[in-house]
Amino acid sequence: MPRTGSRGGPQTRARIAEAAAGLFLEHGFDTVTVAAVAKAAGVSSVTVFKHFPRKEDLFLDRQAEAEELLRAAVRPGGDIIGLLGDLTLRLADERHPLSGLDPASVPFFRTVAESAALTARAREIAAGLQQALTEELTPAYDGDAALLAAFFVAGYSTVLIDTARRRLTGDSMDAVADAHRARLRRLSDALRATAV
Repeated sequence: MPRTGSRGGPQTRARIAEAAAGLFLEHGFDTVTVAAVAKAAGVSSVTVFKHFPRKEDLFLDRQAEAEELLRAAVRPGGDIIGLLGDLTLRLADERHPLSGLDPASVPFFRTVAESAALTARAREIAAGLQQALTEELTPAYDGDAALLAAFFVAGYSTVLIDTARRRLTGDSMDAVADAHRARLRRLSDALRATAV
């Protein structure tokens, strides 16, 4: 059921994202136009672009959430690698969409895999998350904040991509989740070993 609210509010944004996701999952990202999304959401194309500057962001719309999770995780300071490890394991335990273990994420992964535009945007988002983590670490971290952020984001992306690949090939959810958590632990171990 469509959410109600002002044309400029969060309800409108959520309604647009919901309409877009449904169309992209059914028809593929590249074949659906912004005009079609606007029509399905009951808004104008201008309103869509007001909330989502790029078409890709209609589908990959968790960047702000991911950035805030990273910033909040390391804000207390101290054992940064431990804090990042705790965050990734918590996301896995919750089967959060950003972990790749959300039971409903297979159609999402398939849609991204079938679109060069979405794959490219996902890489841009990873670069943005790396920058945000570097900024958050720089004031307090006594090592190389930029290098740690680069290693962490690249490592987590590798784990997430492998989890997505295994989900798409139909591996059992329990086996995928176990392998995901094991690789997250190895990522933390590798980060500690590099001592950046």
